[in-house]
Amino acid sequence: ERCLPSNHAERNSRCAHLAWLSKVPIPTNNIYPIPSEQGAEGAAELYAQHIATKLPFDLVILGMGEDGHTASLFPGHNIPESLTMAVHDAPKPPPDRVSLTTTALQHCRQQLILVTGRSKREALQQWQRGKGLPIAQVTLPDAILLLDHDSAHAE
Repeated sequence: ERCLPSNHAERNSRCAHLAWLSKVPIPTNNIYPIPSEQGAEGAAELYAQHIATKLPFDLVILGMGEDGHTASLFPGHNIPESLTMAVHDAPKPPPDRVSLTTTALQHCRQQLILVTGRSKREALQQWQRGKGLPIAQVTLPDAILLLDHDSAHAE
């Protein structure tokens, strides 16, 4: 989650609410947004305590960025063994974020990975060739991978 006010247009929890969660019958007490408006360090600590009692997740849905990042786990960043981490130098704005780690993202019953768009093609090919991108570090062997035509096919 990006460290932005809770109603900010670029906040992931707000986007998820508007696009999906407000349209399905999921009880609000089953939705756990990261309190990133409290700052990366504090929110990471609070969220780790909160989700520790919720594991394993039923489903983890992830995307992949153009550089092979997923969640806010970026290439070249060290990922701790904890459940969450504060991120202060994300290469895309805003620089401050809170992310679930590999430990948390793999502690699930099922993973769904969505990769869309031509801009993801090179990272997808690197992942397929075994490059240690964050998406590769997080993905379980039985994850479901959904690709669109633009990301999956060379020109």
